[in-house]
Amino acid sequence: MSTGPATAGKSPDTSVPASPEAGTAAEEPADAPTDESTEKSTDEITDEAAGQTYGLPGKALAKSPFMFGLTAALGVLTAIGLADAMVSSRSVIVLVLVALFLAVGLNPLVEALVRRGLHRRWAISIVFLGVIAFFALFALAIVPPVTQEISDFVRAVPGYVTELMGNPTIRQLDAEYGLLKQISAYLTSPALPSTIAGGIVGAGAVVFSAFFSGVSLLVLTLYFLGSLASIKEYLLRLVPATRRARTRAMSDEVLDGIGGYVAGNVVISVIAGVVSYAFLAIAGVRYALALALVVAVTDLIPLVGATIGAVLVSAVALLQSVPLGIACAVFFLVYQQIENYVIYPRVMKRSVDVAPAVTVIAALFGGTLLGIVGALIAIPVAAAIALIIREVVVPRQARV
Repeated sequence: MSTGPATAGKSPDTSVPASPEAGTAAEEPADAPTDESTEKSTDEITDEAAGQTYGLPGKALAKSPFMFGLTAALGVLTAIGLADAMVSSRSVIVLVLVALFLAVGLNPLVEALVRRGLHRRWAISIVFLGVIAFFALFALAIVPPVTQEISDFVRAVPGYVTELMGNPTIRQLDAEYGLLKQISAYLTSPALPSTIAGGIVGAGAVVFSAFFSGVSLLVLTLYFLGSLASIKEYLLRLVPATRRARTRAMSDEVLDGIGGYVAGNVVISVIAGVVSYAFLAIAGVRYALALALVVAVTDLIPLVGATIGAVLVSAVALLQSVPLGIACAVFFLVYQQIENYVIYPRVMKRSVDVAPAVTVIAALFGGTLLGIVGALIAIPVAAAIALIIREVVVPRQARV
């Protein structure tokens, strides 16, 4: 039979045509979620909602007027608290600013000693000892004359009282108003000792506070002087890396300007003190060294410092002799013109580049805000602001 080989050569087709349901299942991806998993997740959500007593929580009340008002009120209270904290700690802030200002001003001297081969620690020690020696010399020159004058005044009080008793005007006032009786009653009153004691305690508290502030200022200055480089590097790390190089160059220029301003101001004050001492010693004014130091210290104050020193010294000389007081007033008047138009421009030409009007305005604002300290810091701060405007703001506006 011929059917045998044909059947053996070809296997019978036993495949079953795929149903439409089977074809659809084959075309679906293997990881497609099934109805069973969907129903399971829905059941889980339903069970989770059932576990909540009041159902699932909704969205946060970000746009609620109550929450907005509460957040705004908290912000205002925080701002008020920060402002009150700033006002309460004003003395500490001023102390830190002065210490930082002095450290930046003394840093050029330290750098000059380092360039000469000294280690930075030794350079800082030498500069710091020089500052302490200056304050010690100032105290030694001022305290003995003041003490002597107070002692002389106490010894002269009985003579002054005798002269007052013999004065016709005082006798007439005593006859009309009982002036001497009132003074005697006040001096013998029981409340006078407590008043004097309170005044002594208050004066002692002021002296102790000034001494503590001075020591704190020296310690902070020493700390800032020793870690000025690390502080600058730490602050520069807060600047984006793309702007760090330019910020470093500008900050170095600002610090150099502040250091040059402090050094120049000290040089001008030293010149004023030396010239004043020479004149006062030649003129025969008592306590010439102490008065010259007063002129040097007050000359550090911008705008009004030289005038204050001249008035004080002239008043002291006037008590000694009227012609001597007039001579001192004429001398300081002439010297201030020389200092303003000859010495100051030559010394400050390489330190700060600020217009004279800006200098006056900055000193006025600084003196109003922080007193003498503000007047001292205002000029270098104005120079720094002028540098930022010149190097950042003006080029940016030119590109617009």
